[in-house]
Amino acid sequence: QVQLVESGGGLVQIGGSLRLSCVASGLSLSFYSIAWFRQAPGSEREEVSCITGGDAATKQYAESVKERFTISRDSAKTTVYLQMDILYPEDRAVYYCAAGPGFGTRTCQAFDHWGQGAQVTVSS
Repeated sequence: QVQLVESGGGLVQIGGSLRLSCVASGLSLSFYSIAWFRQAPGSEREEVSCITGGDAATKQYAESVKERFTISRDSAKTTVYLQMDILYPEDRAVYYCAAGPGFGTRTCQAFDHWGQGAQVTVSS
C-alpha cells in the first residue's frame, strides 16, 4: 500500500524558512516522480515543484517559488524535501506531496498518490 506523509509545516514569520518532508512507503522513489502542490483558501491547487525519478533526476519549479524553494531527495530515496526560504504571506497554503510516473510523458504531470497535506502559515 502506497502512503505519502507530509510533515514540517507550521507558522513562520515573513522572510523565514521551513522545510517540508514527504516520507514515502510502498514505492521506490527511484521509479516515481514526486511533486509538491499547494492550495490556499479560495484558490486552485498549484504545482510548486517536482523531481523526477532515476539517478539523474531533474527538478522543476513554479515561477513564483524559483530561487526561494529547493526540492531534494535523500540518499535512501524514501523522503523528498521542500526547503522553503524567504517566505511571503502569499506562500500560505496547505502543501501536499504527490507521486506519479518517474519517467516518460506523464512525469511531473500526472499523479496517482497523494499525501494528507501540511499547513504552512506565514505571519506578517
